[in-house]
Amino acid sequence: MTDVAHQHQGNTPSWAEARRTSFESAAPLPAENVPLYEAVGRLLASDVVALYDIPHFASSAMDGWAVSGDGPWTIVASPVVSLAAGEATAIVTGAPVPPGSRGVLRSESGELRDGRLVLGARAAQGEPSDGQHLRAIGEEASAGEIVVRAGATLNPAHVAVIAGCGHDVVAVATEPRVSLVFTGSEVVESGVPGPGQVRDSFGPQLPAFVRMLGGRITGTRRIGDDLAETVAALAEAAATSDLVITTGGTGNSPVDHLRAALAALGGELVIERIAMRPGSPTLLARLPYGRFVVGLPGNPLAAMMGMLTVVHPLLAALRGSPAPPLGAVRSSGEIGGRPGTTMLMPYRLDGLLARPNPWTGSGMMRGLADAAGVLVVPPEGVRAGEFAETLPLPWVQRLAT
Repeated sequence: MTDVAHQHQGNTPSWAEARRTSFESAAPLPAENVPLYEAVGRLLASDVVALYDIPHFASSAMDGWAVSGDGPWTIVASPVVSLAAGEATAIVTGAPVPPGSRGVLRSESGELRDGRLVLGARAAQGEPSDGQHLRAIGEEASAGEIVVRAGATLNPAHVAVIAGCGHDVVAVATEPRVSLVFTGSEVVESGVPGPGQVRDSFGPQLPAFVRMLGGRITGTRRIGDDLAETVAALAEAAATSDLVITTGGTGNSPVDHLRAALAALGGELVIERIAMRPGSPTLLARLPYGRFVVGLPGNPLAAMMGMLTVVHPLLAALRGSPAPPLGAVRSSGEIGGRPGTTMLMPYRLDGLLARPNPWTGSGMMRGLADAAGVLVVPPEGVRAGEFAETLPLPWVQRLAT
């Protein structure tokens, strides 16, 4: 394989090409069967069919009497093999309806007089009609019918339907295993950083971000700026993960060791850097045996743009999901572009129009913290009132379109 430590001078894909390459680099992981009580929130891997008719016997939808023919009706004690015309038998909701039943007369609509059932004062016009308050065989689903289609994110109602159709387990997309490796000898994890130190912002938020994007955290590790330590951390993380995400160390300074570590492990660069700002040094590599490594820049906003551009599509592909969709929103004003580079700008909404947030530097997070999404500004820029593509944020429920 090519030595990844010397590939950074090669071709730099556009933002759109990098996003597409990331998605196309991975094949779906094999699905897994989970018990239904663990299935809520998981992505359904294959269609679910009813194993029998739902309901599989005709039943009553009301408490009252199953009746045959016109009234008044002679009461027949339960259990009843079948009803003849002019007969009725008491029934409760969900109980099997005897053959010959015309329908069910609600308890509040009938009265017993001299041992016979008659319509009461509260009976509705035309009650009971043919089939009234009867749950017919197969009314909700027929045996073999698809009741939930693959690709659905299962909610509690889905799971109830699946259970009602006779299933005990369900096939769901496997959540990719993700390990995090935080680099940087200058990083402190608590308190106020001193001169030359940087407060950690990745440790508290990246695990939750990964889970929002469909990954499952299997380990975290913090290392200093040391090549041997970087090689060992990557090897250990990759042994138990489908994807390793690193922070920092993607540049070419004497303290940036990620590229050399990937070369030492026989890695192959899929994306070496991206024509986008912020986040240009984001890289994607494939290790032997199909493990992936995404190297995020050390600046927080740059790293978040790398997460949305590379990690999100990659996790979607590993889960067997479609590529993450983009949105669109009108710009409130003209936004200048940068030749050869896509600019990614957190934005807020003024009504239905997007306005870039302040604090858009690669090390600033305030602009993203209250953003409605991220504007994708092409090299030629965006004119006032023109639609621009947007990257949705997983923690923002509504995307303006």
